[in-house]
Amino acid sequence: MVINVYEQYFKADAVFFDVQRNGALVMLVSDSEAGMITYKAAVTFFPHKDEEDYAVSYDAYFEKELYQGKGRRSKKKEAAYLEQLHEVIDALAEENKARVLWEEPLREARRG
Repeated sequence: MVINVYEQYFKADAVFFDVQRNGALVMLVSDSEAGMITYKAAVTFFPHKDEEDYAVSYDAYFEKELYQGKGRRSKKKEAAYLEQLHEVIDALAEENKARVLWEEPLREARRG
C-alpha cells in the first residue's frame, strides 16, 4: 500500500526538456507490502503556468530511498524523515539544476 505521508506544493525554479517548471510537489512516500516498509523522499517539478495549473507531470520526477526493511509504518520514523525532508529534496533538486522555493508554498501541506 503506497501512501503519501506528506505532500505539499511549492513554487519552484527549474527547466526540464526545454519547459520552465514553476511548481514542485514535494512528498514523503511510504510503501508497505508483505511485512516490508519503504520510505522515499520525492519531488516532481511541473509547469504551473497560472494559479489554476496543478497538472503535475512526472517527466521531472526524482526520489531518494530513505529506508527499506521489515516492519510497518512508524510515526517516530516518519517524524524523523520529515525533519530531514527539506535537506534531502534540496540535494535532489540541486543535482538536477532545480530549486524548490520553500518560502513560497502554493497550498497547505497534506498528511496521510
